Amino acid sequence: MMSKINITPFLKFGQVKIVEQKVSDDLSMILIKMVPDKRYIPVCSECETKAPSVHSYETRFVRDMNMFNTKVYIEYTYRKIRCNKCSGIKVEKLGLVDPYMRITRRFAQYIVELCKYMTVEDVANLLEVDRKLVKKLHKKYLQSAFGKDVYSGLRILAVDEISLKKGHKYLTIVIDYETGRIVHVGRDRKYKTLKKFFKKIPKRDRKRIEAVCMDMWDPYIKAVTKWCPNASIVFDLFHIVQAFGRVINKVRNMEYKKAFGRNKDVIKGTKYILLKNRKNLKRKESRRLKELLEMNKNLSTVYILKDQIKRLWKYRYKGWVIKGIKNFVEMAKESGIKPLVNFAKTIIKHAYGIINHCRYSIHTSLLEGINNKIKVIKRKAYGFHDIEYFSLIIKSSFVPLQLIRT
Repeated sequence: MMSKINITPFLKFGQVKIVEQKVSDDLSMILIKMVPDKRYIPVCSECETKAPSVHSYETRFVRDMNMFNTKVYIEYTYRKIRCNKCSGIKVEKLGLVDPYMRITRRFAQYIVELCKYMTVEDVANLLEVDRKLVKKLHKKYLQSAFGKDVYSGLRILAVDEISLKKGHKYLTIVIDYETGRIVHVGRDRKYKTLKKFFKKIPKRDRKRIEAVCMDMWDPYIKAVTKWCPNASIVFDLFHIVQAFGRVINKVRNMEYKKAFGRNKDVIKGTKYILLKNRKNLKRKESRRLKELLEMNKNLSTVYILKDQIKRLWKYRYKGWVIKGIKNFVEMAKESGIKPLVNFAKTIIKHAYGIINHCRYSIHTSLLEGINNKIKVIKRKAYGFHDIEYFSLIIKSSFVPLQLIRT
């Protein structure tokens, strides 16, 4: 048993008129029947020209937005028309649904809006629709809004990689450092990854790129040197400190293996104490660090050099940076600690990227913030199997405020 209601004011779809409205007794479903408004000449859904010759009538059943938590379904009749411009039988444009869709346009738009704040799984469960449909609609929207890379106005870039999953699966992220906009997302972290990106940029725009901030990763360096020869390469402090952290841990493991008795107990479990900034240590950790450094000369050396390498990014004059690098390298070589000596060689090889920081004071906080936000996006969605979709979501999550306003 269905009782009649009047919800016409909520259903303004243009060239159709409502002929029947019903709601189920248990209030679980609303059914609305619509037919074309014959006051309007039918319009071809492909070329949008008027086509007064009607071929036949068809009926479809689609889902609309919920009303008062009740599912709304529309049964509508539409006309198939003879379009002279398209030379064939076409469906008329009613503004109600997009071709081949089983939901109304406004319901599709609502789903896309929810996807900005919720996961695909959450939206599908909330609205009781197919997960694949939600993803399809969201991806289509993202492709139209963010599918095309914009290269104009680029001056300073930051390049970073994110891990997709275990097994060395990466994405390369290119950021407009001045706006925070994600310019490009590419598969892997190889030379050809950045090569594809730079080849798409017109030569005149590539010449305007002044600096690129990145990790000391040879494929990235090679690509920037080849395709943006005018750009200064600036190495990212965060990645270098991270690399030096691995050196500290190697030395700690070496010293632990050599130690015995009480000394072994002092070294054990100090990995994160050595990596932390001194100001962030708790009182108990500070006491333990003091005991460790007084006991072990090699660990004391690497700890001192950790602070010295961070200081290189605080200098604003080229001469000071060069002097700081020389002091670091000399201390590392004099220590005779193999992992430290090898790291010093890496610093010598890439000294130019540290010196360039004097001219382009590019901070690491932007890169860290972006990387952390991407990790949250990935974790919320329990990982992404569709790389293109994930890339589009990343781009949409870092739209500068001025672009949103315009």
